[in-house]
Amino acid sequence: MTMTKADIVERIYEKVGFSKKEATEVVESIFELVKKRLERGEKVKISGFGNFVVNEKRPRKGRNPQTGDEIIISGRRVLTFKASQVLKKTMNDGGETAPTGPAAERDEA
Repeated sequence: MTMTKADIVERIYEKVGFSKKEATEVVESIFELVKKRLERGEKVKISGFGNFVVNEKRPRKGRNPQTGDEIIISGRRVLTFKASQVLKKTMNDGGETAPTGPAAERDEA
């Protein structure tokens, strides 16, 4: 199952009690803030969750697999995510700290 931005808005609406409009604004604001920081090449660390890091890849030589011709692969920025130890432990312990309640029950169905 995939969680979407709309699912996150719905969970905030249910859990915090914001209106759907307020929940949407909160989610959009958070994603916009994270996006702007990453665009500037800054690291985004969310305690207990993980780190988003932008890495610079230098141009390098490669080969066209169809023709065998040598090509230059352009440099680019890549986004990486490294899960925190807390998140890794939660995932590997079978989710003992998983949320409970109506939203969690719906996810299990």
